[in-house]
Amino acid sequence: MTWKRQVEVFSAGCPVCDKAIELITRISCGSCDVTVVDLRDAAIARRAEALGIRSVPAVIVNGRLADCCLGGLTEADLKRAGIGQPS
Repeated sequence: MTWKRQVEVFSAGCPVCDKAIELITRISCGSCDVTVVDLRDAAIARRAEALGIRSVPAVIVNGRLADCCLGGLTEADLKRAGIGQPS
């Protein structure tokens, strides 16, 4: 039996997510088992939160959030941008 890399793409069904799914599908190889999951499903959303997903599209490879997906919007980021601050 050949070992397979488990790839999960967390999507919200938006055009940006669709592009990411298209890219991942195009570059994946026979060693990649790609699954797309829909964040609009409450159970998937809870799992995404537990995995540390803070933005979409997000990619999990073998149970670990891919480095390209580590960012995400935070309250601190928004405050640094001036949101919530009187002008």
